[in-house]
Amino acid sequence: MRNLKWNLFWILAGVFALMLKTFLGNGSNWVEQWYSRGLYVGVRYFFDLLSWIPFPLMYLFWIVVFWAAWRKVQSWRRGGFKVGQFALGTCSFIGALLFFFFVLWGFNYSRLPIEQQLGLALKPLNKTELEEAFKKETSNLIALRAKIPKAQNRALRRTDFPEKLETTLREGLETWLAAHQFPTAGKVRGRLLYPAGVFLRFSTAGLYFPYTGEGHVDPGLHPLQWPFTLTHELGHGYGFGDEGTCNFLALLACDGSKDVAIRYSGRLNYWRTLAAQYRRYDPDAFRATRDQLPLTIQYDLDAVNEALLRFPDLIPDLQPRIYNAYLKSQGIAEGVLNYDRVVMLAEAYEKVKSEK
Repeated sequence: MRNLKWNLFWILAGVFALMLKTFLGNGSNWVEQWYSRGLYVGVRYFFDLLSWIPFPLMYLFWIVVFWAAWRKVQSWRRGGFKVGQFALGTCSFIGALLFFFFVLWGFNYSRLPIEQQLGLALKPLNKTELEEAFKKETSNLIALRAKIPKAQNRALRRTDFPEKLETTLREGLETWLAAHQFPTAGKVRGRLLYPAGVFLRFSTAGLYFPYTGEGHVDPGLHPLQWPFTLTHELGHGYGFGDEGTCNFLALLACDGSKDVAIRYSGRLNYWRTLAAQYRRYDPDAFRATRDQLPLTIQYDLDAVNEALLRFPDLIPDLQPRIYNAYLKSQGIAEGVLNYDRVVMLAEAYEKVKSEK
């Protein structure tokens, strides 16, 4: 009877959390004030109690899950398998996962959009605007790369970036967030999750795991992508669910770094996003620009692409379909295309800065 009550409790808790998220919708002032700037601050301080552990907590999470599953299998061997108990226990487990997902992080999907808080007017770029942005970014990229003289005959390597990369990136992101009156409670950790390819083989580069409060990056990525991707995941940790917003935060945090390699890395990732959109409009013009880039930038782009090709998808198109459905279930109507929202955010932000 006691197990039955607990199972029903977690089922109801999960249903309640899911219904509350649905009721709140997106762009909720209540969520912004009472959760993202309230309860979630406490969640971040709670996770700080475990931030000293020198390895990703996700390993411990899955060890506990598999240990509990093994104990359950052992109990079935002794007492027999009962379909009703299995179904109830499974629903209870899913309910608990849903409840803690939303309480520990998921309600951030409902907070006020960052453009509303920064006073930005977003609009899609037409072909002419996209072409202008791409050309401007290409010029910026060339100028930044020229400021790294120690790597003129090769692609950048891990040794070209600060030794304490995680700390440097976290401090840069916290500086930008604090300057714009966003909470920076706790010390969000950004980890490399081994083995290499654990994310890349499923069409993703990193993951923020709400149950441990840590961001993770696939070590199979070329180090040129680490600063931007790691800062993106740290952005999730500081309470932002929207993918385009976290790309935007990663770009601006990298821009503010004193380290030119980090600034270049952030802009290189943004250039690749612009390039992917521009190439859809005019593939020939894109190819001409790509071929005329300085050799140093071509080395970097080739190195990034070669690293990605080392880990082809195990099941092509599966992850994008699943993640697309997941994002839509959280109220992000454009699904995985939300990642490209960084272009509208970045261009609107630059416009506001230029008008001041």
